[in-house]
Amino acid sequence: MKLVIFGATGKIGRHLTEQALAQNHQVTAYARNPEKVEKPHKNLTILKGDVLDSQSVEQAIKGQDGVLCAIGMPLMNKDKLRSKGTSNIVRAMEKTGVKRLVCLSAFGAGDSKELLPFHYKFLIVPLLMRHLFADHNPQEKLITASSLDWVIARPGNFIKGVLTGAYRHGFKAGDKAPKLKISHEDVADFMLKQLADDTYLHQAPGLSY
Repeated sequence: MKLVIFGATGKIGRHLTEQALAQNHQVTAYARNPEKVEKPHKNLTILKGDVLDSQSVEQAIKGQDGVLCAIGMPLMNKDKLRSKGTSNIVRAMEKTGVKRLVCLSAFGAGDSKELLPFHYKFLIVPLLMRHLFADHNPQEKLITASSLDWVIARPGNFIKGVLTGAYRHGFKAGDKAPKLKISHEDVADFMLKQLADDTYLHQAPGLSY
């Protein structure tokens, strides 16, 4: 597939790029600082751009088969780059006719908040992660209101690890409580699989060990 990755130099974006290239996809890595894309590859195009620049975003999306959004910001950042940038991505996809979007969110966004343990729901999220979810929640609403073929990935906390492929996904009330931990590599693995798998089409599954 021809793919464009937004947030390609972030912790998830780097693994998305690496794994997509290993799977022989044609990858466009979209980044404000393209020099941070570490390894050249014959199937890799590095495109300098700002996700807040709607024209640049549209040019990057035009002609692609799928879009991976892994925009990230520091935990306490209030700029809402995710939701603002995703608004440009969604509009550009609808305009250019590119349908498949897989977007990174977080466990605790939207209705998954009800699946969080007590200390997360009432202590950690309100005190430490409020700005994160103030960005992810409107980001998700933009996507779910669109006409796209979307999947939203909601991982638990990121940990240093390796690609295991042995993670849980989905989660509903009554399931065994998630550990709320998962490696960057496994999140990237799940997101790439959603490009050609309709199991979670128009859904937002949680990810955890």
